[in-house]
Amino acid sequence: MAGATKRFDYSVRDAQGHVQRGTIEAPSEAAVANRLRDMGLATLEITEVSTTGLQKDIEIPGLTNRIGLKDVAVMSRQLATMVAAGLSLLRALSILSDQTENAALSKILGEVRADVERGVSLSGALGRHPDVFPPLMVNMVRAGEVGGFLDDVLSSVAENFESEVKLRAKIVSAMTYPAVVFVVAILAVAGMLLFIVPVFEDMFASLGGELPFLTKVLVVMSDLLKWTAIPGIILLVIGAVLWQRNRQKLAFRQRVEPLFLKLPVFGQLIRKIALARFSRNLASLTRAGVPILQSLDIVGKASGNIVIENAVAEVRDSVRTGNSIARPLSQHPIFPPMVVQMIAVGEDTGEVDAMLDKVADFYDDEVEATTEALTSLIEPIMIAVLGGIIGFMVIGLYMPIFSVFSVVQ
Repeated sequence: MAGATKRFDYSVRDAQGHVQRGTIEAPSEAAVANRLRDMGLATLEITEVSTTGLQKDIEIPGLTNRIGLKDVAVMSRQLATMVAAGLSLLRALSILSDQTENAALSKILGEVRADVERGVSLSGALGRHPDVFPPLMVNMVRAGEVGGFLDDVLSSVAENFESEVKLRAKIVSAMTYPAVVFVVAILAVAGMLLFIVPVFEDMFASLGGELPFLTKVLVVMSDLLKWTAIPGIILLVIGAVLWQRNRQKLAFRQRVEPLFLKLPVFGQLIRKIALARFSRNLASLTRAGVPILQSLDIVGKASGNIVIENAVAEVRDSVRTGNSIARPLSQHPIFPPMVVQMIAVGEDTGEVDAMLDKVADFYDDEVEATTEALTSLIEPIMIAVLGGIIGFMVIGLYMPIFSVFSVVQ
């Protein structure tokens, strides 16, 4: 790992004689000079920037340092483009480190470059940051280094990550509206119960008379919410923390994730997402020349569901004894017959990666169609439910008004 990085302002002269200025992070002034020289720039001045007091960057844990899959996908595409254009790996990593907008990723790329400069392979340098660069990328890069086609592998990695980003974006886009409506409904109901119902209750109590049944129900719900709101919020926070801490633990996943697949409607969506991810990752690894046993181990863990991970682990053990991939896959209901047959045809024709690409494209389309159908189904249902709840509360609140005049008289 590289030492702590510092920030330096620099001014340089490019090949055309133009003076350029900028800021760069590096362990030392000498490292900055070396990096600028590798970029073909003549150094004029390098000055360390103070990071004390108000000049120090504000970092918010979990937000400022977050590196998403989209950041890695963009970085992979840029690195593939520069390597394919003939730039040296060190120079490409230097450029990426300087121009990457994500500060955390820029720092890690600087460390990767420093490792490569010391003689570590690119795959080895990436492998030192497993939280940023997944095993899929590391193993594909290693295969590209061994086979001498690193630029092709980097392009394949970029395409894989870009497809995953698009898949996630489709799901988020389709589910955003129902989620917003649901949250608004909860807040609206809670607000009416906590702030509006007590006002009506006091008003009706001052007038005397018997409250209608619906109004009594609202009063009971309001009183109950007053006592349970704060404990409920605390329990939600505790539940979220426990979920975050335990969601990656094997025992927890073995119990919870199979239940996800049994959910009505959403279970099929989760299954299709996992199958699309499995097919795409296995196709990329196979095309890159990664050994099949190692590929199966990687795609199983990257599938996102313990049911597929366990099934792929059994398939890997079966393949180790000399069996094909398709035969043991057929013994697991999580894999539809179409997937099994496509892989079997690919094994017979020697085009497993092409068949897996077709499977991944098919399930990508299925996920998009399913999310659109869910959105079309959920929206009117949620609107009807929200309207029914608000209507029930309005009727419950205004029913006593009809008897106010008789009470006053």
